[in-house]
Amino acid sequence: MVSNNKPDRKDIPRKVAWITGASSGIGRSLAVRLAQNGWTVAASARSTAALENLAAELPGFIYPYPLDVTDRKATTAALAAIEANLAPVSLAIFGAGTYRRETLASFDAGEIGEMIWLNIMGTVNCLEPTMPQMLARRCGQIAVIASVAGYTGLPGAAGYGATKAALINMCEALYPELERHGVRMTVINPGFVDTPLTQRNDFPMPFLISSEEAADHILRGLDKERFEIVFPWTMKIAMKVLKVLPPRLRFALTRRMLRNDA
Repeated sequence: MVSNNKPDRKDIPRKVAWITGASSGIGRSLAVRLAQNGWTVAASARSTAALENLAAELPGFIYPYPLDVTDRKATTAALAAIEANLAPVSLAIFGAGTYRRETLASFDAGEIGEMIWLNIMGTVNCLEPTMPQMLARRCGQIAVIASVAGYTGLPGAAGYGATKAALINMCEALYPELERHGVRMTVINPGFVDTPLTQRNDFPMPFLISSEEAADHILRGLDKERFEIVFPWTMKIAMKVLKVLPPRLRFALTRRMLRNDA
């Protein structure tokens, strides 16, 4: 479903950001922060009610564009509507995704397939129409929210980590060509952030931060035009070290993450 909002262009700030996964968590906090900083934000997610509540917080700066990013045609139509109703998108942040914990006992191809379809193909469906528009203008910035879970395999995150590893790899592959044509690509790798998804976890989450703190880290990194934004720094160091350890040492550590139900 595409919004038919057609605000008076005189009231629209020059910079327009499109955020998917904007109804809660990091995406919602980013929408609020950007709007507070003078951006016009096109906020997309599946929940129309949540988007309307978000837009009501900062009327005239946040506009709801309800969207299921797994629908390829709807995603293309949403971008076209945003650029027709508001202005060309200068910043696109693709954060729609989901998380499920799997053990050997709960390993389910259907559930992992749903994660792959949303986390990977949902992002691909957003990239497909966005990149040509920015390439034609030879400017713009695209940010994809992945995760430190994409660095190396962790118990309980076989499916989720695989989707995030794919997103990191995809961004690395796209970066050189986009840069050549004036478009910046950024991959965002958060550690544990307090969101509705992580609130499902029933295990300790080290270095947990709020979604507002996460949004601040992201915006600082985007301002500096970094390719990779990783936070918090404690989780960054821990995961980077784990990634480069020899397998024998790495598995000695990850075995300690196993739970009694695994």
